[in-house]
Amino acid sequence: MTESESPHTLFDTLLVLDFGSQYSHLITRRLRDLKIYSELLPCTQLISTLKFRPKGVILSGGPYSVYDSDAPHVDPAVFDLQVPILGICYGLQEIAWQHNQQNVLAGEKREYGHARLTLEHVEGKASLVNDLFRDVADGVDVWMSHGDKLSQLPESFSVIAKTSNAPFAGIAHNSKPHYGIQFHPEVSHTSHGTKMLENFAVRVCQAHQHWTMDEFADTEISRIRALVGETGQVIGAVSGGVDSTVAAKLMHEAIGNRFHAVLVNNGLLRLNEAETVHKTLTEHLGINLTVIDASERFLTDLKGVCEPEQKRKIIGRDFIQVFQETAQTIAKEAAGSPNAGDINWLLQGTLYPDVIESIAFRGPSQTIKTHHNVGGLPAAMHLKLIEPLRELFKDEVRILGTKLGIPEDLVWRHPFPGPGIAIRILGEVTAAQVEIARQADHIFIEEIVAGGLYRDISQAFAALLPVKAVGVMGDKRVHEQVIALRAVETTDFMTADWYPFDGRFLKKVSSRIVNEVNGVCRVVNNPKPIQNPRMSGTSNVGGAGVYEAGDQRNVKDSEVNQAERYKEGQPNSHKADDSSTRVDLTHILTFKADHLPITEDERSIANKLERESKRQDEPKPVSKEAKESQADPTLPAKKHGNEPSKGAKIDAEIQQEEDEMLRKKGIK
Repeated sequence: MTESESPHTLFDTLLVLDFGSQYSHLITRRLRDLKIYSELLPCTQLISTLKFRPKGVILSGGPYSVYDSDAPHVDPAVFDLQVPILGICYGLQEIAWQHNQQNVLAGEKREYGHARLTLEHVEGKASLVNDLFRDVADGVDVWMSHGDKLSQLPESFSVIAKTSNAPFAGIAHNSKPHYGIQFHPEVSHTSHGTKMLENFAVRVCQAHQHWTMDEFADTEISRIRALVGETGQVIGAVSGGVDSTVAAKLMHEAIGNRFHAVLVNNGLLRLNEAETVHKTLTEHLGINLTVIDASERFLTDLKGVCEPEQKRKIIGRDFIQVFQETAQTIAKEAAGSPNAGDINWLLQGTLYPDVIESIAFRGPSQTIKTHHNVGGLPAAMHLKLIEPLRELFKDEVRILGTKLGIPEDLVWRHPFPGPGIAIRILGEVTAAQVEIARQADHIFIEEIVAGGLYRDISQAFAALLPVKAVGVMGDKRVHEQVIALRAVETTDFMTADWYPFDGRFLKKVSSRIVNEVNGVCRVVNNPKPIQNPRMSGTSNVGGAGVYEAGDQRNVKDSEVNQAERYKEGQPNSHKADDSSTRVDLTHILTFKADHLPITEDERSIANKLERESKRQDEPKPVSKEAKESQADPTLPAKKHGNEPSKGAKIDAEIQQEEDEMLRKKGIK
């Protein structure tokens, strides 16, 4: 995308400078929700090299102390742009520090969580001083997350808000449109936070609210036509996911059959994926599609490889090679036809979260994973890159897809990683292992759809773990593999929270997988706290974050295990709120408070689990099917056409003995 065609040249733009806060991307999202285009750049962005003039600048929060020698700081030239500036949390302290380095110090009391904000209307000053909190009620709850605070009011500023612990919770310059707030208006925990951002963007910055997918679609189609020209050819990979499908449809709308979609079957796709994608894209969307079966090639090159990053690189290398070969074949076959011409453009479905994840404001950062969508192209490809979705978040892509007439089931399909099932197999990738993971994943998704949960969940999948478990199946003892289930909720795919399945659902899914997928004897649920939703290359199997579906584990033991992990400084996961296995997170946080600070994520999860706990404690009607299952634990196996195994009968006998023992003790 050339500079003259970037959205910031077509739409009023607010610039968000990122100091490393986990909430930075949310500021951009909230502004987009207000139909105001915004971009996120590192806080170290040099203003002299900025290629557009923003309508306003927002300085995000961050995990640092401005007075530390290695703390990040904004280019002082930002204050010479003569545009409105809003500092949030660390951003507030940065504004104060830039005026006088003595203005910020470590607070005597840290402030995390909710606080009540008292507004201070400033009399006798310019009206802009009070514009940030216009139409915001006094006494609203706001979300705090800071240890440092202002020691004194910067010169020429007035106090516009305070809390019991922060006398300078909101400040405004007396004559310039510069503001600072100690709390986070971008998070949902802050009441009227979106209104505050709207006041800044619309009232103070006077940005036009014209960022819509209707406007974007029209301008992007025109841009593509001008960029590619009347005879240019474009090739692009599709996978059946929403990103590549929307990008392909947008390209087809712009240049028709001069766009060549290619589906590379690498042997790592979902069940029946190649056939389904071919039918959908050709018959329903009219897209020119070529399907290449390169399964054997990919699986051969992955033989013996276990390290996730190496898998990604091998798959990426092979994909580029297959893609180049396919492009040459397509060009030769098109010779002499209306579509004749060199293919000199590559379509890529890069999204804005991919771009944000690749930004490091303090130089090269540790590689979490290689982005197949970010970082340009190998020189050997000799293609120019075209990325029509590069500035969009996932939910914006879905809105755009709906505008383009793509069927709802495709628009709302869960994301699937570019390297496919290979990175959902924690260990060596073989055809047999792929089939196990593929079948388990299909059953999991099938039950999610049947339960009416698909749209409530943002992404769900089954992963094959590099461990084995002992079990009894049929009439023999087995030592087979373990499947981990993961499902998350998110709107922007930057952070995610695990989805709280109930025990009955997990029991049904695990029963089906164990009965129907050869090579699996155990299924675990792998909830992941608020963070990136993807499966990483390591697993905490055996820790409190992974439990066997329906396991009657001693809850207090789990609490102690988690507390000990905190004490030793080890990472920790939170259990799903299953009806039979529930972690009292308040107990854990009480223990942790004596050793380490409690993070906002943990408070958020604790509040959520408390709400879920109250809902699950309410008596629920028991269905006829549930009563039958309780009376006969082997019923799930029978319903799937299987004879109850010896193991199931043993389980039933053990359960009956335990129930009888509890009744005698008056517990049940």
